[in-house]
Amino acid sequence: MAQKRISRLTQKDILEKDFKTGLRGYSQEEVDQFLDQIIKDYDAFEHRIDWLEKEVERLKKEAVTLTEHSKRQQPQQQTGNTNYDILRRLSNLEKHVFGSKLHE
Repeated sequence: MAQKRISRLTQKDILEKDFKTGLRGYSQEEVDQFLDQIIKDYDAFEHRIDWLEKEVERLKKEAVTLTEHSKRQQPQQQTGNTNYDILRRLSNLEKHVFGSKLHE
């Protein structure tokens, strides 16, 4: 499965970013620590996205399997219900036609 890019930056882009320094520039160490945190977050997000995409695919396959299984089960259940209905109607008909004679 080809992964779609969500973010515009990659871990490598962040790692290799150079900031220009001015007369009163930022602390290089502080910037590096912050960028390290961002890189770790990106890595965690990418792993989570990969896992979620795999889970989506697994659930799609499971849904297809369950749908196919359900379709195979429906005709059997309908036949069973139909047979039950026929037997119940036949029993009611016998009671109606032969009701008084059955109890003698």
